[in-house]
Amino acid sequence: MAYPREISIADAIKSYNALPKTHRVHWSKARKDEVVRAVHEKAISFHEARERYLLSRSEFEQWEADYLADAPAGTGRMQDA
Repeated sequence: MAYPREISIADAIKSYNALPKTHRVHWSKARKDEVVRAVHEKAISFHEARERYLLSRSEFEQWEADYLADAPAGTGRMQDA
């Protein structure tokens, strides 16, 4: 669990307005970036994102690479992914 124990995963995700509730959405670049950002900021764990959105490791890594290509310098890649 990457978010504080006193809040639920639903509450953690609500703080990230663009995070879809399920994998059944059109995956725009903005939505993919929001998922990667939420994982980087530890609002949800990498494993929770993979389960919730039915992502393979390589798919998430591609989203992450695309996100980091547009991110400000100094933004690091996930180490435990």
